[in-house]
Amino acid sequence: MQIKEIIKLNQSTEQELLTIWENSVHATHKFLNNDEILQIRNYVPQAFKQVEHLLIIIDHEQIKGFMGINDQKVGMLFIDAQTRSKGYGSKLLNYGIQELNIDELAVNEQNPQAVGFYEHLGFKVVKRSETDDKGNPYPILKMKLFN
Repeated sequence: MQIKEIIKLNQSTEQELLTIWENSVHATHKFLNNDEILQIRNYVPQAFKQVEHLLIIIDHEQIKGFMGINDQKVGMLFIDAQTRSKGYGSKLLNYGIQELNIDELAVNEQNPQAVGFYEHLGFKVVKRSETDDKGNPYPILKMKLFN
């Protein structure tokens, strides 16, 4: 298992990350319908380009997940739906905490598995917003690391 930072995202890797994003969202974001997922998908490649650090986790020569970080905040963390609950998310997040001083993130309140995952790793809710950053009615929880 290896964690790497993507310095220059090529088209092939971008497609692979987009596939991981999409199958992860289908598995975890049950509050979104297919049309909403497809609409959000259009913004994801741009989001890849806007993160300061784009980290991938590779196992058996396959990307299993990725994390995007700006400053000390996780902007995105997605694990391939086929390999969830195998420790890849924990390894990525712990790497970010240790190497990049991550101490903050935001998560959809309607994704209780993710909220529980972050709480398990020491994050606590410090603020709640009724809408996401696009103004959609999906409550967002801002979480800070306390340990």
